[in-house]
Amino acid sequence: MASPKIAVYSLPDLKNTTDDALPNYLTSLKFKQSHLLTDVRLALGYAAVIISAITFYFDYKLGWEATKGYTLWAVIAYFVLNSTLTYWIWGVERGTVFVGKRNGTQVSISSSVTKHIPTYKLTVRYLDSSKPTNAWQTLDISAPFTKWFSADGYFVAKPFQDWLAAEAPPIGEADPRAVREAKGPTGPSASREGGVKRSMDMVKTEAADTSSPSSNASPAPRSRKAKK
Repeated sequence: MASPKIAVYSLPDLKNTTDDALPNYLTSLKFKQSHLLTDVRLALGYAAVIISAITFYFDYKLGWEATKGYTLWAVIAYFVLNSTLTYWIWGVERGTVFVGKRNGTQVSISSSVTKHIPTYKLTVRYLDSSKPTNAWQTLDISAPFTKWFSADGYFVAKPFQDWLAAEAPPIGEADPRAVREAKGPTGPSASREGGVKRSMDMVKTEAADTSSPSSNASPAPRSRKAKK
């Protein structure tokens, strides 16, 4: 299915679309995604909503005087849950878009952007339990959104996947084909040009050939010699 068209000048749209594509790519490489962070966030949010709904119901049915003692504790619980939820989002998740593992290698990836700068930044943390060091390694990588978004605002998965595999070792191990294609025949500099730009250049060239006046002109008639 084709990716939806987005506004190329909207950093939130660019980031969110890319964030959504990242887990899809990694799960296709047999990474097993962990949903623990999302589950805890949802549990905290739903618990706060349930407390609010129960408090409203009993206040409506029994009146303020009968429920004011319970309402105080409900307000305190609601405040605690929302404070915990805020801390969980900003202090624990911190922009995490994927947590998972594959063949003993654990991976945690978080994304971010800087205001008014169309550059996608990733912090990749990975742990290979098969190695004797057994320590988490951190890698910061970044690339402009134009590397995998067309000028019309369409997301192109192939350049994004090639870049991610070439820059992040645990992903490159899972998709060596993408690493080879990202480097290309002329080395790493070829990958920096981006597959989107090359595709757009080919489209422009074909369009120029089609609309060329010489291609539509009919062949000139042959001149005939007058008979004597």
